[in-house]
Amino acid sequence: MKMLLTMVALAGLLLVPLPASIGQTAPQEFVEKPKYANLTFVPTADEVIAKMFEMAKITKNDVIFDLGCGDNRICFQAAKKFGCRGVGLDINPARIREAMDFAEKFGIGPNNMLVETRHGDALAVKDIGDATVVVMYMFPEFMNLWEPIAKAKLKPGTRIVSHDYSFSNWEPDETATVRSATREHKVHLWKIKKK
Repeated sequence: MKMLLTMVALAGLLLVPLPASIGQTAPQEFVEKPKYANLTFVPTADEVIAKMFEMAKITKNDVIFDLGCGDNRICFQAAKKFGCRGVGLDINPARIREAMDFAEKFGIGPNNMLVETRHGDALAVKDIGDATVVVMYMFPEFMNLWEPIAKAKLKPGTRIVSHDYSFSNWEPDETATVRSATREHKVHLWKIKKK
């Protein structure tokens, strides 16, 4: 991985950690089995993404982490619409490859200063404390594993927005219903309180 980053830097790309992260992290095969079993990817409808942005009150000052980002279009759309930074994280190398290709649709190329796509386990992300907004479309099994991490590592004021699924033991601050072309969806919002 160090060799890859060195090669990318030599090619004229600047790679620095958040809050000024850029580029796309090349996928690797995941060695460790994740703690959650269901890794189904279902894209979030555009109507739901718009509601997530509205509920989280996204601004250009935000740093969005999309856990289980799939093609990472939530971060791409946020960067395009608001000019904010985003980090998409997915455990499936195939999704990362799709995201790297999908970036071009939004004019977010590898030299872009706003969006980063990473391969890795969302339960093990080290810099989640940099997030001001976390979005996800994950099954309850994952959400219940992630809840104590969110409460321990996210700063007060950070917003968590989830498509359809909720934490078992943490009531959302707000829930909205959104209609897409195919069905009704729930969007849940939590705000991290002062400790």
